[in-house]
Amino acid sequence: MKRIEFKGVLPDIFSCNDGIKSDVWRGDALFEKGRLYLVEADSGRGKSTFCSYVMGYRRDYTGQVLFDGREARGLKVEEWSEVRRRHVACLFQELRLFPELTAYENVEVKNRLTGCKNREEILRWFDMLRIPDKVDSPVGRMSFGQQQRVAMMRALAQPFDFILADEPISHLDDANARLMGELLTDEARRRGAGVIVTSIGRRIDLDYDKVYCL
Repeated sequence: MKRIEFKGVLPDIFSCNDGIKSDVWRGDALFEKGRLYLVEADSGRGKSTFCSYVMGYRRDYTGQVLFDGREARGLKVEEWSEVRRRHVACLFQELRLFPELTAYENVEVKNRLTGCKNREEILRWFDMLRIPDKVDSPVGRMSFGQQQRVAMMRALAQPFDFILADEPISHLDDANARLMGELLTDEARRRGAGVIVTSIGRRIDLDYDKVYCL
């Protein structure tokens, strides 16, 4: 996948809002493979909705969401499964980890589907993010900031052309946020992938190619 486009997209919930001002809603927003994007929004402006449209979890909009020119609402269930497994990875704001599994097992759950990374590579991520002592710790006993790092590793442990990072550093200090940004951009650069970061507050301090105000 090389391009994700939003063309005249407007969530149904905003259909009666004639005064909406946005770079995305009712506009044309282009996300290209190999480039780095930030989507900024105030609370209630549809950031989670935007993420749901990219991942195909919701279809309640007018306009078009296009993957390489193809309307996303026309994809079949098995095609969406392939999109999520090999083309668009997502770091969810709510993390969606399994609390009873260890940190490593949570990363391996995703990695096992494609064999994208080996154990040595994953353990290097734990070292880079400064939680090597948490490899065998149950996620449910870890702080939210530590869980965010595990969720980032899990999102990266699959093939992808784009990665969507939804509020990735909300519970991290500046030093750990910087490490998350370095890991994210290093992996994306290595794969020639696009990165879409969303934020309603603190952003990862990266050299963005384009900033969209939602």
